[in-house]
Amino acid sequence: MREFNQGIIDFMPMDSWRVMRIMSEFVESFETMRNRPKMLVSVFGSARTAVDSPDYQSAMELGKKLVDAGYGVITGGGPGIMEAAARGAYENNGTSIGLNIKLPMEQHPNQYQTTSLSFDYFFVRKVSFLKYSTAIIVYPGGFGTLDELSEVLTMVQTEKINLIPIIFVNKKYWGGLIRWFKNTMLTEKMISPEDMDLIEMVDTADEAVEYLKECHRYGKRSTVKNKFSE
Repeated sequence: MREFNQGIIDFMPMDSWRVMRIMSEFVESFETMRNRPKMLVSVFGSARTAVDSPDYQSAMELGKKLVDAGYGVITGGGPGIMEAAARGAYENNGTSIGLNIKLPMEQHPNQYQTTSLSFDYFFVRKVSFLKYSTAIIVYPGGFGTLDELSEVLTMVQTEKINLIPIIFVNKKYWGGLIRWFKNTMLTEKMISPEDMDLIEMVDTADEAVEYLKECHRYGKRSTVKNKFSE
């Protein structure tokens, strides 16, 4: 069982040096990412997904199909869904960028990265995901995936980043959350009806890529029919 730290730590002597480390991560990531292909898609999902899982196989197929469609792939660089999407892109001779995070568990860089960056800070890593992504595709995951997903939805909703496609893969896994968005958050007026238009939900890699291409072909997501606004 984990225990709460009851002690009080004086962080002041460390803060100045921490700012420098944060700045160095921003500079390194910006300098590296600015020379990458313009059409990049971030794929989020669990590090715990097994290789023989249907979601792993789907994410690997997604990576391959994204490359065929002219996209590069950004993942968190670790195992599970991240490895699967990176592997699909890498084995199809495409761009596979890994934004690795240093964690005490789960996160071990996978071998399918054409470009690899390492971060100490989650928020710097999130900036790199969102600054360079033309779409977000989300596979089943845990708290980390929900954290990334919430960040994207908030940034798009508040127009802090450009409107980009946000695609959930696996209707069975995500259906309950989407229904809660609609039946609870929307009913309680915690979000607006148009916020549901930010989301598309599919079951296969093929559907995800086709929806993505349709969004980018028309230039505006509002031209693409969204079932959740009906």
